[in-house]
Amino acid sequence: MERRAFLAGMSMSLCTAGAARAESFAAFLVQLRSRALAAGIPARVVHSTTAGLKPNQEVLKRDQHQAEFTLTWADYSSRVLNATRIANGHAKAGTVRNLLAAVTSRFGVSAEPLIGIWGIETGYGTFQGKFHVIDALATLGWERQSKFFAGQVIDAMRIVARGDAPAGRLLGSYAGAMGQPQFMPSVYLSTAVSFSGASAPDIWHSDADSLASMANYLAKAGWQTGLPSSEPALAPGGIAPDETGRELVRTLGYWQERGVQRLPGAVPLPASTPAALLLPDGPGGQAFLIYANFSAIRSYNPSDFYALAVGALGRMVLSA
Repeated sequence: MERRAFLAGMSMSLCTAGAARAESFAAFLVQLRSRALAAGIPARVVHSTTAGLKPNQEVLKRDQHQAEFTLTWADYSSRVLNATRIANGHAKAGTVRNLLAAVTSRFGVSAEPLIGIWGIETGYGTFQGKFHVIDALATLGWERQSKFFAGQVIDAMRIVARGDAPAGRLLGSYAGAMGQPQFMPSVYLSTAVSFSGASAPDIWHSDADSLASMANYLAKAGWQTGLPSSEPALAPGGIAPDETGRELVRTLGYWQERGVQRLPGAVPLPASTPAALLLPDGPGGQAFLIYANFSAIRSYNPSDFYALAVGALGRMVLSA
């Protein structure tokens, strides 16, 4: 998924195609190299990673022709929580069961969100993207005249410079999101970890490093041990939509007094637990109780649908 780049890119204004091409790509590279050298990137890395770069036409095509549509939760969940993804999750979880236990123990993050993020982002590491990240980011930095994407190129150079990975290993989406967790280069630098501690984090080939890095991300985002992110619930028809939403936090006891019912098998929680009620498709659709960890997942992708799907996929995969 292309989430990781556009999570940060959402706050930036985008220039028109004509304005983006006012500066030639060659001139853009001159400025980029100068900025990288000033940031302390060794000259040999700056020149080796940018030599021969040209605008990537496939990146331009994808960036300029992004689909615009609005999905309901019912539509989104039917696409994301499909039978193939769930079945593949069952199979993958079986092979990494001991690793999951070790990662969750070390970082205090439950296995459900790790499986959910892993499955939605890259199909448990299967579909990571095949774009050379420096190439893709430089193209976007030039096309959009974006300091953010240019900065990500420099962070990718920094990964190469410190010996974590050669430039050729930095593969990901057309928007620059790398590896199994789909981290932008800046997120890799701040958050990726080697599970064994014996080498640099390898989020492309190592399940251990990928899961540990995702767990570290959620832990840094404030994940609370023992608390779910969300759970399906039954909500009475008398609750008005303006009484719901992730920002309208009450307590679990408050919602239960209003007639909201938790489903069998829900994690025992005290009535004082802060909770909000989410009706993603409005009255008559599915209802969810959401908790503080919902915000930790939204820091990975600021979408209620995404956060709900992460929790749901993790439950579906690990419940059997």
